[in-house]
Amino acid sequence: MKEKTEILIIGGGPGGYVAAIKGAQLGKKIILIEEDKVGGTCLNYGCIPTKALLYSTGILKEIKRGAQWGINTEIKSVDINKMREKKTRIVNQLVRGVEFLLQKNQVRLVKGRAHLESENTVKVFSEEKEYIIEADNIILATGSLPSELPFLKIDGKRVISSKEALEIKEIPEKFIIIGAGAIGLEIGLIYHRLGADVTIVEIMSTILPGNDKEIVCNLENILRRKGIKIHTKIRIEKAEINKDTIRLEGVDLENNQILNFEGSKILLAVGRKANYQNLGIDKLGIEIDDKGFIKVNTEYKTNIPSIYAIGDLIGGKLLAHKASHEGIGAIMNICGLPFEFDYLALPSAVFTEPEFSTVGLTEEEALEKGIKIKIGKFPFRANGRAVTIGQGEGIVKIIANENEEIIGAHVLGPYASELIAELSLAIRLKRKIREIGKTIHIHPTLSESIWEANLNVLKESIHILN
Repeated sequence: MKEKTEILIIGGGPGGYVAAIKGAQLGKKIILIEEDKVGGTCLNYGCIPTKALLYSTGILKEIKRGAQWGINTEIKSVDINKMREKKTRIVNQLVRGVEFLLQKNQVRLVKGRAHLESENTVKVFSEEKEYIIEADNIILATGSLPSELPFLKIDGKRVISSKEALEIKEIPEKFIIIGAGAIGLEIGLIYHRLGADVTIVEIMSTILPGNDKEIVCNLENILRRKGIKIHTKIRIEKAEINKDTIRLEGVDLENNQILNFEGSKILLAVGRKANYQNLGIDKLGIEIDDKGFIKVNTEYKTNIPSIYAIGDLIGGKLLAHKASHEGIGAIMNICGLPFEFDYLALPSAVFTEPEFSTVGLTEEEALEKGIKIKIGKFPFRANGRAVTIGQGEGIVKIIANENEEIIGAHVLGPYASELIAELSLAIRLKRKIREIGKTIHIHPTLSESIWEANLNVLKESIHILN
């Protein structure tokens, strides 16, 4: 059996299905191949289920602190089975929504495993059948997989990835997380709220490596005060899995002291690797960079002119919204239409308590580039809305260049993931501090903290001393 199409997309995650819908909108004949579930890791095993469980456990947290507002109540029990079922219903609803959109946009969805046979041909293994699809252009969007340690492999039971962690079938008494990136911190917070003794071990000097040091150190201190144990500058070197416990041995990189950790379950959150091992890219000679990601040019084209790659496959920040926009970019480039992606204006967020979001350059990055910077800050404890909802921890930090253009912004506080959008737009449009300073923000809102931090760059903030 052989089919022909204009654009063939391999991978149904955010990058893949968004590319498919955009291509259909532009009148292209599209086939989308997905081996697992539409929505990929993001909808099924990552972003969405994590946020559903963070919300569920957040309700638990809010009930516990209700007495501060004169609301006295008792939590009789927590049903993790119902919590998991609610999460699954949310995931299924969104997956069905994506499938509906693909169908209505006349995108043909093929469930199966794809293997590149040539620069324009893919063999599909589906339901014990094999057939060939020929395409003018192919977009690779198969995402990433969790990384492992040489001496510690994921078994799905005692040593787990985020996929198993989000099923929440039991709450381990002692839960060890290796890796203090977004995945490790968010899942750690979920389990901490549910009563687990959570220990997070990180090899780098701070949690969330690569982000603004001042802000993440602030977050690290807040999480420690909540009772999450965090150990940085620790390299895990050995693991011993026994019947009831897992023992880890690590080295403190500051003083070479040997440290031991013991838990009943371990989450490996040490990063992710590009998922192309079974695609056949080596057969075609598709180039890989020194970090193991597929090389592409500014049009997302590989060294094979008809084959494109997007999302986690090409490295950079491994974000669903990045993959989605790169999917649009690949389609636009195939169609010969203009497309720009300003990676400086690419925001990201970690849904901890409080949330952390960031866009643009960190203070450290700006200084390394030799940029003369101006910094403005505003604490949420001085924001009326934050105080009224009992979430005054955190700060907004704005970084501007000597021309007072905003080049970086970092928000640690309530709903930081929502607040960052204004600053992403400002960076993309190369706007100046005073433009936000002249923009009226509703009172009382959390967004006033963005306004005040920008004014603080100019030493004109109203509700703090400058």
